[in-house]
Amino acid sequence: MSSLSPRDNFSSFNKLNLLKLAEMYPYDFTFDEKDKLIDELGHYISNMKKDSRFDNLNGVSDLAKRMVETRKHIEYQLVYRLIKLSLVLPVATASVERSFSSMKLVKTELRNRMGDGYMNDSCICYIEKEFLQKVSVESVMQRFQKMKTRRQQL
Repeated sequence: MSSLSPRDNFSSFNKLNLLKLAEMYPYDFTFDEKDKLIDELGHYISNMKKDSRFDNLNGVSDLAKRMVETRKHIEYQLVYRLIKLSLVLPVATASVERSFSSMKLVKTELRNRMGDGYMNDSCICYIEKEFLQKVSVESVMQRFQKMKTRRQQL
């Protein structure tokens, strides 16, 4: 992903690394698009280095914004797709890591034999605990009571 960085006039640009990155997304790039990407990356880097509007950018997110502003995202659609994927990857990875660490906290030795449904519900409650703290116990009880008639009122 650092091969996309626009810092120092794209000094860390590496075509091979970007092609490897595209290989990691087989559902996002067809075989033909990967072939086109090779040529597009060559044209892209020579064009970007010449264009003064892409000087002094701080990161990949600034590059993506500038490409849209200058409409280069249309000219270099495959490169822009790589840029978007590289911006989403850290967020997706962090979400997965957060889910697994939550599961590790929820699933203890005492709860080792819980079913998948209960495990899923417990993890969601743990992950969304800030939101759930805003829900009152009374509103939960009222909703539960309205689901079906009970012998006793809660």
